[in-house]
Amino acid sequence: MSLGRAVLAAVSMTSNRGRNGRPPVLVVLRALGLGDFLTAVPALRALARAFPDHTRVLATPEPLRPLAALCGGIDAIADTRSLGVIDPCLRGADVAVNLHGRGPESHRTLLSLSPHRLIAFSPPDVPATAGAPPWRAREHEVERWCRLLREAGIAADPRRLDLPRPHASPPAEATGATIIHPGASHPARRWPPQRWAQVARAERLAGRRVLVTGDDTEIGLANEVRDGAGLEPAAVLAGRTDLQALAALVGAAGRVASADTGMAHLATALGTPSVVLFGPASPSEWGPPPDRPRHIALSPPTIPGGIDGIPVADVLGALNRLR
Repeated sequence: MSLGRAVLAAVSMTSNRGRNGRPPVLVVLRALGLGDFLTAVPALRALARAFPDHTRVLATPEPLRPLAALCGGIDAIADTRSLGVIDPCLRGADVAVNLHGRGPESHRTLLSLSPHRLIAFSPPDVPATAGAPPWRAREHEVERWCRLLREAGIAADPRRLDLPRPHASPPAEATGATIIHPGASHPARRWPPQRWAQVARAERLAGRRVLVTGDDTEIGLANEVRDGAGLEPAAVLAGRTDLQALAALVGAAGRVASADTGMAHLATALGTPSVVLFGPASPSEWGPPPDRPRHIALSPPTIPGGIDGIPVADVLGALNRLR
């Protein structure tokens, strides 16, 4: 089904009529990756409660659809992978919400839809957002979007991060396993693979099954960790899981060790104990909430500092504390 037909089908399921003789439509822009989507879940749920009679359309990359379904409160996905390009069938939306950034490009993308109301932060060069809430540097990403909604008069609870476990069945070897996810989208957030191999080897020697994950571009990195740890070839699942399968895998695992990337946020959302390595970003902005002791954030001695500053012993100690 095309985007236009998908959105129109979702709209037709609502009997309440808004502008233009159609049900009222809410468009939320979050055209980013896995971790970004997961940090916006509390805000998305707040919008679902605040606009129960609207058809709620999330403008985000299509691969995130399975997690959007777990989040609830989203009626349709508008496959949006670059700013400035958004489906014209959403033009005339009653409410548009910018959970993407502080603008101006993302603001103008939504303003191109001529919405009746725009909820967004206020950059100085977008007059339509004059008087809107200000952007705050070094604010935690989850709290940032909840604050935007609260200052717009919408109650939002940043604690509502959890997702239900997916219905997909994980492989049997995933149950109770330690997942090592060595990749990250930015090179500065990647811990050396030789150190991940030391962690994987220690987990294997402790009698725990180890699985190494990653996307299609990280197969070589996963194999390097596997070889350094002396794992069997089947331990590498990099490039072999779509997002739904990855979520099922994480949900069944005993623990996850990763850098600051989408995998870390997935472990937090599914309640799987995790150790997350940060650098140069600070966990105070992107880390697991401090009220969740099953998730441990590790940082180099100085912030900002390179992730290479985190020693193997600290990661092993954190994994031991999770047990």
